[in-house]
Amino acid sequence: MKKINQLPILMIIFIAVVFSVLPKYSLAELTNKERNILAKEAKAVDLAKVLITDNSWNKFPDYKNRQFWQSLPENIRNEYISKAEKYLTYDWPVVKATDYLEFIRSGDRRQGAYSACSNALISLVMGELVEGKGHFMDQIINGVWFYSEQTWWGWSAHIGQFQKAGSGLPDIDQPYVDLGVGEVTSNLSWTWYLFKDEFDKVHPLISKRLKQEITNKALKPYFERNDFGYMGFKGGRPNNWNPWINYNMLNCFLLLESDPVKKVAEVEKVINSLDKFLNGYSDDGGCDEGPSYWGAAGALLYESLEVLKDATGGKFDVFDDPLVQNIGKYFYQVNIHAPYFINFADADATTGGSPSSVYRYGKAIKDPVMQQFGAYLAKLAKWGEGSMGGKIGDQIKNLTLLDEIKNAEAKEALVADFWLPDTEVAGARDKADSYLGFFFGAKGGFNAESHNHNDIGTCVMYYDGKPCLIDLGREEYNAKTFSSRRYEIWTMQSGYHNLPVINGTDQKAGASFKAKNSTFTASDKSATFTTDITGSYPAEARVKSWLRSYTLNRGKNFSISDRYELAENTGAKTSSNLITYCKVSELKPGLLKLEGDGFNLNLSYNSKVVQPKIEFIEVKDKSLIRYWPKGVTRVVFEFINPGVKGSQSLTITASK
Repeated sequence: MKKINQLPILMIIFIAVVFSVLPKYSLAELTNKERNILAKEAKAVDLAKVLITDNSWNKFPDYKNRQFWQSLPENIRNEYISKAEKYLTYDWPVVKATDYLEFIRSGDRRQGAYSACSNALISLVMGELVEGKGHFMDQIINGVWFYSEQTWWGWSAHIGQFQKAGSGLPDIDQPYVDLGVGEVTSNLSWTWYLFKDEFDKVHPLISKRLKQEITNKALKPYFERNDFGYMGFKGGRPNNWNPWINYNMLNCFLLLESDPVKKVAEVEKVINSLDKFLNGYSDDGGCDEGPSYWGAAGALLYESLEVLKDATGGKFDVFDDPLVQNIGKYFYQVNIHAPYFINFADADATTGGSPSSVYRYGKAIKDPVMQQFGAYLAKLAKWGEGSMGGKIGDQIKNLTLLDEIKNAEAKEALVADFWLPDTEVAGARDKADSYLGFFFGAKGGFNAESHNHNDIGTCVMYYDGKPCLIDLGREEYNAKTFSSRRYEIWTMQSGYHNLPVINGTDQKAGASFKAKNSTFTASDKSATFTTDITGSYPAEARVKSWLRSYTLNRGKNFSISDRYELAENTGAKTSSNLITYCKVSELKPGLLKLEGDGFNLNLSYNSKVVQPKIEFIEVKDKSLIRYWPKGVTRVVFEFINPGVKGSQSLTITASK
């Protein structure tokens, strides 16, 4: 891209978004902008002329490059070979009809039925690449044949979105490219590319059949259809499905397509679809799906842009675009103290990101903070001490970067404060470059964001990098998660966020329920976020005005303040709720003790205005227990006599 005036991917198991069954709403008027950054770049560089249509663009070591594979550290080589040996007698299972049907019977996604086979193939391929003796070749061929015989490569929760027969079983006559199909297609395409010659030595039908199946199950339906929702061609705002699938398909088209003219058309389609994703992004680069989803959104956008740059000999380059840069910077801005990140909506409380993607994204946009943060995350993940994770192509790529990232300057990104005015997310800490003391993050927004929770005006607050006031995240995904019954799930409800219940009423879901006048100010001494959350509650809340504010007095305290006016006091409970991972006890009226992981805090309140009710909640869900194994506590500060107008505040200080 010409200069103009003027930021990984782990395989995220159980995070597939069933896009088409979410409540229908249009966000075009809110966020979609016809920027078409990538299409304009393709035109500027004349993509048809600069796209490298053979495989010479791919500089990664192939199977025949024995020097590279033998030069890997011995511990890494041994680990790869050991993993592969575990699958030497693997009995490739049938994905049964009942595995698919279980989703519509009980809501169980049966994700393990698909992931086990994928892990086997990846391990065998990587083991063979490293060892190079043909030891694992028969089992790789068995894996290829297994997938060739399988009806569909996707995940049961996504069946029925684009087939007339509906959910339950996949229709071979209407193949749909979902997240699972994209992942499997990528691994099979790399397998074909790496071992085609070896397969042909065994039997010519192996590689031929594999390419046929990849084409018929994935490449052809993706290229010929424009109605898959994640593509963005039929309107709406694409979510992480878009870059996730497009990144996989881009690699596959480049690796398998032999017709130069068709390859250009296929790449152009990926570019146009990625543009729809970018057009739906706010200028500030904020990811409303949260940092763990950024690994399947912003990070895979980056990976796609890097592939496009490689496949054009460096000609296609948009890394100087402000939006592309802001999407990258978002990830390190929302870091609390890795692995903890601000986790609004369905996002996980902790994530490791993809160190390689973060590092290379920072390098591409010339942002040393992001680049160093990627190297820091690599050290946390013990980069270079064992085998890599992820898809085959990504593992090969990361192995070529072992020394560079391992030896790069590493530093955690701990910004003093940030404000994303379009996404309406803010954060601040006591002191830049230190995780010690208070950190808070807060949001405005609206209740129809991707992976939405009814959480307008909520916050998180951490102390010394450890959780105090938390966002629960989400329970393990099931059939209810992305259905009309989503908000029956407690973790999605505003009453289980750090928010008020007004006249016995929680917030409602929908694009019309939104914050107003969200502002953020910061100085050396303090940082304050304020938002009007009135519009996030339905009419039965009888609220005329409710202003929620969070103030960090750096090095001193953190406060939560409410100023409100009601149309009437119905007599139903009005309260200000907090969700905490701390042990809560009452020291005396007006003072609670919060005991966290290595810290003690005092929470003061006006006992004449509110009275606390402490509710311990045992956590059993498989997803939530990863972050909150000791259970969580909800503190309900019930207004004693709210009247129709009033105010209240809670102040948290370090215990002396």
